[in-house]
Amino acid sequence: MRKLQFQSRNSPAHESAHVEFLGDFQIRSWQWQDGLAAGVWGLEVVVGDFRAVFLPTRGMSIEEVFVGDFRFGWHSPVPGPVHPSLVPLFAPDGLGWLHGFTELLVRCGLTSNGAPQFAADGRLEYPLHGQIGNLPAQTVSISLLDSGVLEIEAEIDEVRFHFQKWRLTTRYRIRAGISQIEVIDRVTNLAGRRYDFQLLYHFNLGPPLLEPGSQLLVNADSVVPRDALPAADVEQWDVMPLPRPDEGEQVFFITSRAGDSGLAWGVAVNPSRTAAAGIEYDAEQLPCFTLWKNPADPRDGYVVGLEPGTNFPNPRRVEAEQGRTVWLAPGESCEFRTVLHFAAYPDAVTDLCRGLGG
Repeated sequence: MRKLQFQSRNSPAHESAHVEFLGDFQIRSWQWQDGLAAGVWGLEVVVGDFRAVFLPTRGMSIEEVFVGDFRFGWHSPVPGPVHPSLVPLFAPDGLGWLHGFTELLVRCGLTSNGAPQFAADGRLEYPLHGQIGNLPAQTVSISLLDSGVLEIEAEIDEVRFHFQKWRLTTRYRIRAGISQIEVIDRVTNLAGRRYDFQLLYHFNLGPPLLEPGSQLLVNADSVVPRDALPAADVEQWDVMPLPRPDEGEQVFFITSRAGDSGLAWGVAVNPSRTAAAGIEYDAEQLPCFTLWKNPADPRDGYVVGLEPGTNFPNPRRVEAEQGRTVWLAPGESCEFRTVLHFAAYPDAVTDLCRGLGG
């Protein structure tokens, strides 16, 4: 096994990318110099026609993925990636997280992962989607496993004196010739007392994959709109509509159901079935699936989110009252496994949709 080590804390700035090779994999690392991205570290893995960009500075999120020339991600109006120091997470309205939202995959959590929660006096208690996506990885290591799989491992700590202390250890695995990323996350309670946490995977897809008429395939036991919607929108919950600049987002809470593989999934596929992307996950670990449709003008972010989680992204107290938090004793850990799938050729789309559900 060969290994590379990257230190993302107190690292010197780089004007150009540093390139290494591990077997068939090319690994590039760099630091942005200008704008909102100044100081953010990027890490790119290239193998064959597959390319993925990771952000160690931003919770080890995935910014974008390419299969050939086809880009998977979305076009955020925020010119990112944004350095976490410029994201006002605790802005009074609780929505500061939106100042840095650009990624294909970003985790929400760990102390909380849903809508902002306010105390009776109006004071913000928990901001939108939590902090883990705006915290830097302490160290990043990259290994070529004996099986020929590239593994990226990182640790991100969400700790606060007198309060919860969490460690997220994430491993990404990429295999040459397969357009997918396996994600293995371990959450550990570093505190000396028992605490509960929440975790949600915010997997975001926009054009060119997403367009009016794109299908959203989800294996579900139940689908419930978060807000009151016209009957036609409820009936068409699994289809992306035309842009509606004067209307808001549509959110559906879905109870996950495992497929034949024992895993649950969500897939977005374009009308011509020439491109698709999906997320596969364990429905026992992540029983709550949120479908977020944002049919805005493309300049404002035309995007859909496929979001498996330990809970639905309501204010924390709502989910805690329903028992939808995960408790860990001091030193205890639990692990989550998801797989991200990408297809940019008709045959690959057919195989992905057949394998995951439709």
